[in-house]
Amino acid sequence: MRKRVKLISIFSTICFTLLIAQYLYRSNHTTAPAPDTENTVEAEPAPVRKLFGIPIDSFEVESKVVQSGESFGNILMGYGIGYPVINKIATDFQDIFDVRKLRIGKSYSVFCENNDTARIARYLVYESSPVSYYVFDLKDSVKVYEGQKEVTVRQKEVSGVIESSLYEALRTKGASPALIMSLSDIYAWSIDFFRIQKGDYFKLVYEEKFIDDTVSVGTGRILAADFNHGGRSFYSFYFEKEDYKDYFDEEGNTLRKAFLKAPLQFSRISSRYSPKRFHPVLKRWKSHLGTDYAAPHGTPIMATSDGQVIAASYTRGNGNYVKIRHNSTYTTQYLHMSKFAKGMRKGKVVKQGDVIGYVGSTGLATGPHVCYRFWKNGVQVDPYKQDLPEAEPIKEEYQEEYTAAMERWKKLLDAMPIIEAENDDVLMASAGA
Repeated sequence: MRKRVKLISIFSTICFTLLIAQYLYRSNHTTAPAPDTENTVEAEPAPVRKLFGIPIDSFEVESKVVQSGESFGNILMGYGIGYPVINKIATDFQDIFDVRKLRIGKSYSVFCENNDTARIARYLVYESSPVSYYVFDLKDSVKVYEGQKEVTVRQKEVSGVIESSLYEALRTKGASPALIMSLSDIYAWSIDFFRIQKGDYFKLVYEEKFIDDTVSVGTGRILAADFNHGGRSFYSFYFEKEDYKDYFDEEGNTLRKAFLKAPLQFSRISSRYSPKRFHPVLKRWKSHLGTDYAAPHGTPIMATSDGQVIAASYTRGNGNYVKIRHNSTYTTQYLHMSKFAKGMRKGKVVKQGDVIGYVGSTGLATGPHVCYRFWKNGVQVDPYKQDLPEAEPIKEEYQEEYTAAMERWKKLLDAMPIIEAENDDVLMASAGA
């Protein structure tokens, strides 16, 4: 009996020992479960802060404005940059930026390292315009390059009724002078802005450019317009295809005629073409075979069509004048200039809209104006009574695409209300006759 108990005791001890050994082995050789990578989200690194494309976390940036008497050199010397570096920038990088063109009132920024007690400039950035800037990398290897701020283009609309002038009406609506000039250029071939009437109205869809999504830096293209003059709507739609771009009406005809309506922008007709007029200087009745446009001294005078200059000269009666042959049929002449445009000479080829001279009162003239004369087949005629040829319509291969785009713009224009400046009453536009 004792022998049996002893055997059981020994067997139990062996089993217990084996269980302990197995537990210890498993504890030391069991692999920890892999982490659940599918549900683990890695933290994104903080975005690098940049100014003019330069990481700024390690810099202190001072923004200033060019003051009277300051030069590129003394600005940099004030930040520890020596003359050899300044001279290198002025000579080696002159084709990129001419340091003599630093302008009073323009902004610039200087980048100095945070831990630099000597305040040595590492970068200088000069803002030449609201969009363009120049970076001067002043570290060991000096570099200069031009940069551009990111520009956002938005589509905007404006409309209004003319009470006195197109300029006043658009400025009342907050339009920029650049937008006004663009509109006048588009319609220069089809609307005589010297004959605009009270009650004429306009509706425009155009582009405006922004930086930082808030600061306007100018207007872009006029995309579509309806200029209602004398109860008739004159539509214009911008169309661009590769290197082909122009403004067309709803029929696909270009708004550019062979001749501009006038050689000046925003002036007034002081004397019209007349077979008999009392001359203000000669004090006698005499034919006036031209149209006088009164304008301030120095106002640019434009060629009304492409052609070649056949005279740029002076006579006692005409003063300084330019005469242009446009083709075998048409010739124009521009009298009483204060001076000629640079390079204006006989034989020079000019394009429509090129400045050929400036308003003056040379010759027999009582005040500053340009006398515009027009020949057809060698005979002086009234240009406003001529059936002048038009430029080419839209190309046939683009007709279908243009028509689809035009119809979308026209629908938008026709639905656009006109808000009068004085009482903000809303008038609905019509297509006109």
